[in-house]
Amino acid sequence: MAARIIARCVRSLNQRSVFINRVNNAAILTAAPLTHSRTFSQLTYGHKSLLTQISASSLQVSQWRHYGDLPPLTLETIRDRVLYVLKLYDKINPEKLQATSHFMKDLGLDSLDQVEIIMAMEDEFGFEIPDAEAEKLMTPQEIVQYIADKKDVYE
Repeated sequence: MAARIIARCVRSLNQRSVFINRVNNAAILTAAPLTHSRTFSQLTYGHKSLLTQISASSLQVSQWRHYGDLPPLTLETIRDRVLYVLKLYDKINPEKLQATSHFMKDLGLDSLDQVEIIMAMEDEFGFEIPDAEAEKLMTPQEIVQYIADKKDVYE
């Protein structure tokens, strides 16, 4: 019986410290400092107005959150990225690679290699290229033009 009471007290203290940490972290995020005069009971039982204020401020913070993003695409950056991915492909000789090189005629690749190249471009640019259109992309320049059309880049 005493062990249960001690376990409940420890669990209650842990829950209170977790709650206080969450409230302090939310206060830091919202730049609303907490006063240190509050006691555990005031935080755990009289917290509705504080949590309402924090949650309303947190919503405002999340609306203004900015995440890292790549710079805007241009034809030159698309071309550089396509050529970079192709140079990393082990079956392509980087010295023979040009924007107008045909995958099969000039670089000696087969249809499976062309599918792998299209998959690498899908990974690089973050969208799927349908199979019917992927079969038509036989040069790096055609890939660059296709990506520019899909991403609305006309510079």
